[in-house]
Amino acid sequence: MSEPVLSLRDARLSLDGNAGRVDILHGITLDVHKEDTLGLVGPSGSGKSSLLMLMGGLETATGGSVTALGRDLTQMNEDKLARFRRDHMGVVFQSFHLIPTMTALENVAVPLELAGHADAFDRAEEELNAVGLSHRIDHYPSQMSGGEQQRVALARASAPRPDILLADEPTGNLDGPNGAAIIDMLFGLRDRHGATLVLVTHAPELAARCDRTVHLRDGRVDEAPARDAAE
Repeated sequence: MSEPVLSLRDARLSLDGNAGRVDILHGITLDVHKEDTLGLVGPSGSGKSSLLMLMGGLETATGGSVTALGRDLTQMNEDKLARFRRDHMGVVFQSFHLIPTMTALENVAVPLELAGHADAFDRAEEELNAVGLSHRIDHYPSQMSGGEQQRVALARASAPRPDILLADEPTGNLDGPNGAAIIDMLFGLRDRHGATLVLVTHAPELAARCDRTVHLRDGRVDEAPARDAAE
């Protein structure tokens, strides 16, 4: 089998808070291979989002290793991590994180411009067309619904053609119909660009579409995931 796109070995995460040091992830070991779709599931507070942040280099492991595309993220400084994410990763957050003073087209073009693509706006328009927002390219986030804003966020994440696409509760702030549409678009973008997709979700219908799922509980891989089936 080929080398994993993402590989974690005994990865741990502890953070310092007002009450002292808090252990969040305890020795996570797993591999994700090219074009896999992995769902991270489990009850609230189980460490799903923290694990996704480790995979994206948005948090640094305090123990073990996290490797993406053969590069050890724990050995990179902030500048190197930012460049690595820019060149190889797309991230979709539950809260959209669009720039309010920019139009949909400008929001999607930003990472392409930062990466030095001369055709940034052409590619941004192509991605917005792919998520059904050709009629919204000149609108600002405040002029769009939550579902439309999440489509812009999807287009922005996929526009650089990332090797790895990470999504943290991408349907969490949306109603049923909008959530279902975002799921279809997310998997469509994965298929179109051949990305490896890792997503955090509480939605059973979204988890069911993944190639495999990893259940977490109390910062560990849960060996008895059936307990969370209804959560």
